[in-house]
Amino acid sequence: MSRNIVTAFLSTIGSRLVGLLVTAAVTPLLIHFLGVGTYGEYATIMSVFALLTIFMSSGTNSGVKKYIAEERSMHRWKDHVFGYYFRLATLLAVLAAIGFAVASYTGLVAMVWGETFEPYFYLLGAMALAVQYREYIRRTLMGLKLEHVSEPLTVLYRVVFGIVGVTLAALEFGVPGLIVAQILASLVAVGVGLAVVRSRLSLDTIVDTTPSQFPSSDLFNFNHLTIAYVFLLTSLYHIDVLMLGSFKNSELVGYYKAALVLVQFLWILPRSVQGVMIQSTSDLWEQGKTDRITDLASRTTRYVLLLTLLLALGMAALASSFVPLYLGEEMTPAVTPLLLLLPGTVAFAVARPLLAISHAKGDVKSLIAATWASATLNFALNLNLIPAYGMVGAAVATTIGYGSLPLFNAIAARELGYDPLEDLRLVRVGLTAGIAAVPIYFLPRLIPNDILALVVVPVVGFVVYAVAAVVTGAVDIDEVLDFLSSLPGPIGEAASNLAGRLNGNSPIKQKAPDVSDRIEQILVLAGIVLIASAAAVLSGAAGV
Repeated sequence: MSRNIVTAFLSTIGSRLVGLLVTAAVTPLLIHFLGVGTYGEYATIMSVFALLTIFMSSGTNSGVKKYIAEERSMHRWKDHVFGYYFRLATLLAVLAAIGFAVASYTGLVAMVWGETFEPYFYLLGAMALAVQYREYIRRTLMGLKLEHVSEPLTVLYRVVFGIVGVTLAALEFGVPGLIVAQILASLVAVGVGLAVVRSRLSLDTIVDTTPSQFPSSDLFNFNHLTIAYVFLLTSLYHIDVLMLGSFKNSELVGYYKAALVLVQFLWILPRSVQGVMIQSTSDLWEQGKTDRITDLASRTTRYVLLLTLLLALGMAALASSFVPLYLGEEMTPAVTPLLLLLPGTVAFAVARPLLAISHAKGDVKSLIAATWASATLNFALNLNLIPAYGMVGAAVATTIGYGSLPLFNAIAARELGYDPLEDLRLVRVGLTAGIAAVPIYFLPRLIPNDILALVVVPVVGFVVYAVAAVVTGAVDIDEVLDFLSSLPGPIGEAASNLAGRLNGNSPIKQKAPDVSDRIEQILVLAGIVLIASAAAVLSGAAGV
């Protein structure tokens, strides 16, 4: 399969969409078999694991993806990069595993979370090794520009985890069963991925001595700032769950975690855009084309805001019907934190393209400063609001913390030399949302059948929103026609002719699009696919 920016993006977002559907099917089954309290314990332990393993994996994963993609004159460069980082990844994973065991053995875990969590940490030691190798192999494949292999590996992992995890949960193995399921699913992904890596690289370098001319110190020092940045960013995802688990009971954590899982479905497109933007804008930074970067950043930010805002409106309107049908009546309390988290989730989605574009510049210090400001605000608010207001306080604190991220990153972006808000059209986007919010909000209340509402509202809402976006000028008609003109067949030809007539010129001639044009096209295409998938999830997941 030939690789270019479009195939890489489609591999990423396609795999994320499938992963979303798998998660949508697995989550209510886990809650059903585990119960809300046990599911809350599992959510807490996974948040602890995610935060602690940043120091174990973020450096090696980023490093292997960067350096293995480079073409250097050194003999067997890629092989030696793989071998060097593999040894480092193994060492860090072993240290992490020992750390988990020591924390449990010394009573530290019991002191913080209670004796119930002690056996979990012993299992997390084994899980650290499995997850480290899974992510290392996946990032190696990304560095080799085999996204069509690396991204489906994540889907394979989720499917195996879903099958094994739900089975063990049904057999009443509880949280230990889910951790074992994670280990087994990770090992399956490692086996498949390693078979592909073996066909491209020599595995002998894992045990070979690194040549003297190999820049080991450069590779070792590369990710110090990246680790700090990743830790701060990841803390935004997990600090609320950890603090809620410390101050309140596991049942509340279960409700809150369920709300987080649902709202984070809105991030599938922004995360995919984030993955494509780094390599797509690095050349523009290298050439000093900051005007082009500003144009690309502002348009991308506007498109992401429009698409995510539409999905958030639909989720808000349908939450009271969807959550009980999807997760069960006992999960109805999750509706309140879900609604409170939505504004911040949209803001976080808007920040994701900015994070990638700024990261591509290479000046990580500005990125760390902006993320640190949001993480500090998020921590302080959670610390003050959770003891008094429980999961409602956690939701309010987190949505404010999320909401600050695009603001601080916009300031950092201007310091780097580009303005991501230049063409945001915030008033027009707000007007579009206001117009579409009327049918999206009132239709569910006019339709007596909840399942019918879950089918009708997404379709009607999308049509009204799309028309309103063009009418208000949130999206230009030229932007729509440019995208349609790039499509093959009669649609592209008709759009090209129409654009030519509107502009008083001859029909648009097909031309090879540059990087920014490609990104715009795949953003719109991905948005259409995402909205259609969201409608399918909303209408179909109630029957899962």
